[in-house]
Amino acid sequence: MDWIEAVQRLRAERRPGVIVTLAMVRGHAPRNGGAKMVVSADGAVGTVGGGNLERTALERARAMLAEASVEPELLTLTLSDKAVTDYGVQCCGGEVTMLLEPVPVVPVVAIFGMGHVGLELARILARQPIELHLVDSREAMLAVDRLGVPGERGPLADPVATVQVEHRPVPEAALRDLPAGAHVLVMTHDHAEDLAICDLALRSPGIASIGLIGSRSKWARFRTRLAAAGHDDRALERITTPIGIDAIRSKEPAAIAVSVAARILQLVEETAPVGTSVVE
Repeated sequence: MDWIEAVQRLRAERRPGVIVTLAMVRGHAPRNGGAKMVVSADGAVGTVGGGNLERTALERARAMLAEASVEPELLTLTLSDKAVTDYGVQCCGGEVTMLLEPVPVVPVVAIFGMGHVGLELARILARQPIELHLVDSREAMLAVDRLGVPGERGPLADPVATVQVEHRPVPEAALRDLPAGAHVLVMTHDHAEDLAICDLALRSPGIASIGLIGSRSKWARFRTRLAAAGHDDRALERITTPIGIDAIRSKEPAAIAVSVAARILQLVEETAPVGTSVVE
């Protein structure tokens, strides 16, 4: 497996990693510049030269994973018998600089309900490096003349996100297809749909957060019905309503969308996963 395949595998399996690149070599070193290694929490693919050089890079990469680091780092090592090392001596006589680049798990956000607020929110979140699911029970809300074609034309013409548009007559069924760690935003046109989505989201393992748009009276009714359906207080605390940040009070759809997007991006950062698996 080469390093590109290793990164693709990490992405597909939703595991974080770090790409270690031998960015600069002065003098003699075990590998030439450009050599790469992909590191997971307790596994690695490829090599940047073995010995103290590689062991030091592995340890720093795994520390970055444990810290959920998102910024790349440079690591410079001298390959000399006089250099102080932790993992043995390499006396090639050169000096190497390695670039350590985090490969984060791509966050997943699912918007249930593509009404006025949902569409404005999709515009904002589509500009983020995420996997974005747009779910509605109404075909008209997902029509090409309304959304355009993601990546081609319309409101979502230039996404950074991977956008999946999903017409679901029973929208809560989409929850079962979401990857672990997904953030769910509930804002459909129908309170019965909202309630069904909240109920199943609470029963779905791996959902990172549940945000619900609505008034206090709506949540009071939902809370009573969800409790009657078997959800205890601890479970109900997983639902944040109203979702958003307090500083924005406008009820304009675009303003609400900004508020919700700000909060969901905070949650994405707060719940960023730390790697624990092996790349073989």
